[in-house]
Amino acid sequence: MKAKKWLSILCIATMTSVLLSGCGKEPAPAESQDVAQTEAPAEEAPEPAAEEETPAEAPAESAPAEAADNGSSEIKSTGPNGETALLATELSLTDEEIAQIQAGNYTAAISFHYGGNDWSSAQQKGLEDTFKKLGIEIVAVTDANFSPETQVSDLETIMAKQPDVLVSIPTDATSTANAYQRVADSGTKIVFMDNVPSGFTAGENYVSCVSADNYGNGLIAADLIGEALGGKGKIGIIFYDVDFFVTNQRLEAFEKQMAEKYPEIEVVSKMGFQDENGCDVVADAMITQNPDIEAMFVHWDIPCEGALSALRAAGRDDILLSTIDLGNNIAKEIAEGNVLGLGAQLPYDQGVAEATLAAYALLGKEAPAYVAVPAKRVEKSNLLQAYQDVYHTEAPDTIKNAMTD
Repeated sequence: MKAKKWLSILCIATMTSVLLSGCGKEPAPAESQDVAQTEAPAEEAPEPAAEEETPAEAPAESAPAEAADNGSSEIKSTGPNGETALLATELSLTDEEIAQIQAGNYTAAISFHYGGNDWSSAQQKGLEDTFKKLGIEIVAVTDANFSPETQVSDLETIMAKQPDVLVSIPTDATSTANAYQRVADSGTKIVFMDNVPSGFTAGENYVSCVSADNYGNGLIAADLIGEALGGKGKIGIIFYDVDFFVTNQRLEAFEKQMAEKYPEIEVVSKMGFQDENGCDVVADAMITQNPDIEAMFVHWDIPCEGALSALRAAGRDDILLSTIDLGNNIAKEIAEGNVLGLGAQLPYDQGVAEATLAAYALLGKEAPAYVAVPAKRVEKSNLLQAYQDVYHTEAPDTIKNAMTD
């Protein structure tokens, strides 16, 4: 009996049981172990009872992503409707399923809430690479620039192109819900990034939602500060003051970890923002009102850049910073020792998972309601390897040259 060959679509976050070569070191990492490979004698090899999966392979230009969250692939987050996460590495397609998709002449569209950052670019690259392998043509990519009104208009434009699948992240879960429902009613299959519209249910209004482990990333950001302060001190929080699912999870995790694991660290100031480009003003106000602050958590990398600028202008380089998302600018700051570190998403791998779930929908294959990629702790000691894990390419020379002793 000849076994059929299986092909798993891309290894999104390598499980800790898989051998990793050249991994950067993290605090208290899970130890790497060599995996001994043995082969049974030919005459003793059992006849396979079913099709077997082979180890997943990434594109030639990509490096495998390391399972993270301080060395663990456990997902701490739950889905938008409280769903338990399926680890993205468990998604797969057979050779026959891939061939079926390739023969279908399918089309796809992508609608971002905001496309002007490294996270969106990496996620788009993961989607593009995977759709290309599947023979799915991308007919539209839109950027709402954080405007719900713009995104509603974008979705109307996309509907005119009648794509078979849409991959999207809602700018606002409530005000875009009707527009997304019209897309679903038109017959387009929807896979969401990070969040879903209000009132939507997986398997009814949409296929699945794929996210990073944002709760896990919040825990990492808290640990970076807690460890650096030795469990004692005064800190501030600069948070996104908008009801957005993934950022809510980050903040909840950070505050819970601080309260439970570092009870002698006091949050003396908590200030919100809605414009990510205005956080220099927020940070300046925070340290003016609370000059005894020793560290800050800022919700993601671009606001953190603004906070860092304000601290420099005030001569407060002594204040420690942690954040979430490994953008190129903040990676350079970590390399230079100006930022403690961060919890990183794996946006390329997230894009791969979303495209794979789109294929599930086109095949009529049952899809999990919520899929996630692990959180990853990033600091100076593992920065270059972490960058490759996140973006599936080597860090640019600007980051390599910024590494200081």
